[in-house]
Parts: sequence; C-alpha cells; structure tokens
Amino acid sequence: MMSFDSQHDDIIHDAQSDYYGKRLATCSSDRTIRIFDVQNGQQSLADVLKGHDGPVWQVAWSHPKFGPLLASCSYDGKVLIWKENRKKWSVIKEHTVHESSVNSISFAPHEHGLHLACGSSDGKVSILSYNDDGTWSHQAFVSHQIGCNAVSWAPSTVPGSLFNPSNQPKIAEKKIVTGGCDNLVKIWKWNEKDSTWTQEGPSLEGHSDWVRDVAWSPNMGLNNEIIASCSQDKRVLIWTCENNTWKSKELKKDLFGDTVWRVSWSMTGHLLAVSSGDNKVSLWKQKLDGSWEVAAEMDESQFK
Repeated sequence: MMSFDSQHDDIIHDAQSDYYGKRLATCSSDRTIRIFDVQNGQQSLADVLKGHDGPVWQVAWSHPKFGPLLASCSYDGKVLIWKENRKKWSVIKEHTVHESSVNSISFAPHEHGLHLACGSSDGKVSILSYNDDGTWSHQAFVSHQIGCNAVSWAPSTVPGSLFNPSNQPKIAEKKIVTGGCDNLVKIWKWNEKDSTWTQEGPSLEGHSDWVRDVAWSPNMGLNNEIIASCSQDKRVLIWTCENNTWKSKELKKDLFGDTVWRVSWSMTGHLLAVSSGDNKVSLWKQKLDGSWEVAAEMDESQFK
C-alpha cells in the first residue's frame, strides 16, 4: 500500500483513477481539483484545476472514447466539464441548473453516449447530455424531495446475455439508481417513447437515516442485478432483483463504526469497497452461499 502528499489544503472528498489507471483526480474542500500522472506506482502533480466557489465533492472521468474529459461537482451548485488540451485543462461546459449543492455525479456507460447524471440537495437529478451537433442539453426531474445525495448508472450489459446472447438486445435500457435524505433508494428508467425519466417500481426502504451513496454493480452478462447502498445509519445494504422485486440483505450483522460514506464496485462486480467515518476501508466478496465476507481491511494507520 502506498500513500503520497496530495498537496490539498483541506479535506479530500474524492479520488478517482481514469479508465487506464494512468491518471488520478482528487478534489477537496480547498475548492480545487488536482490531476496526477501515475507511472510505476509514483504520482506526480500535472495540473491544479480552479473553477468552483465551494468545496468540491466528487469527480468523474468519462470513457476514453470521448477524449480526456473530467466532471466535477460542488457545494456551489455547479457541475463543470473539463477537457485536456496539450496537457492543460480548461472548462468546456458549466452546468448551473441546480439551486443547491450538487452532491454526486456519474457518467453513463459509454454505449449510451456521453451523459452525466447529477444529484443535488435541491431534490433533483439532472441528466446532462452531449448531442451529435456539438451542443449540450439537459433534463431534470425531482428524485428525492428533501435532497439527493447519490446517483449511479445501471450497467449497459443486459443481465443474462452471457448465457443467451442471441435472444437479448445488444444494450440494456437506461436506468439509474438514486439515494436521498428521505432514507430511500429509488430506481429510474428512461422512457424512449415519451423522452422522460420515470420511477421504476416502489421506493426501496431499508435505511433509517440519510442514504449517502449508491452503486449499481457491473453484471458481466450474468443473470443478476445488484445495488449497494450505504447510510448514516452505519449500515450497508445489498439489494438484489428477483422476479422484478428488489430485496435487501445487510452486508454484515453488526453496524459499522461510523457513518458509511461511500461504496464502490470493482470492474467485474466481484468486490465491494466500503469506506466509513471511522477512517476504515474494507473490501467485501460474496461467498457461494450468498453471504458476504471481508476480503481485506485497512485503517488510517496503514496510510501513514
């Protein structure tokens, strides 16, 4: 395990590697984003991005087919799309439709095109889209009345297509999952006929406090749909869809040591990373009997 000085002047809220693992973006309450080149396990600062007027909560890399693009969201209510040109980054799109903090951003699977989902404390989710004519457009809808904290796209691979590819559509329909201050997890589906986002099925109830993050697992063509959610109630729930009904299972029997802030799946969906307010990160894997076990655990002493 390695650590390095990010050179941020305040709390770091997010760190994301690009598609190839060659670059790392970090963001902080110091209102900046820092881009690091990663080579042979070493990080070197490449650029410092300044454009937000408040703490920057999250960053997200686009798929490389769209070029070197990075999105960021902030307490200032803005979402910025950054593009690299000759090793310098500049803002190519400023998304300012939200009336409050934008807490979460997530790029769609590249098969759907260049779309960015943004979840805000104003209760809305907006979908920012890049069009074929070079313009940007957006749609917004109310997701959680008292605030949306997290958003994640469903994978583009159709569940079960690995075993029955000839009878399946090539790309799954567009869906996102959101988590909010109402303690709920909700699934939203794109309606091609009406060009609208509508909630699919009932809200998923299981948490007793704000849902802080949601993550839809890659399915690799397997016949499963899995979502992880985490909350201020110190729990992580694993949601699985069976016969069009979502059921939840707690990741572990006892509570985590503090608020669970983030959940993140590996590229194949076989490992789940969990980070909590007690400065611990744990990796979880599913056993053959369907239960989950700790594969690895780290605390702040191992990062020094």
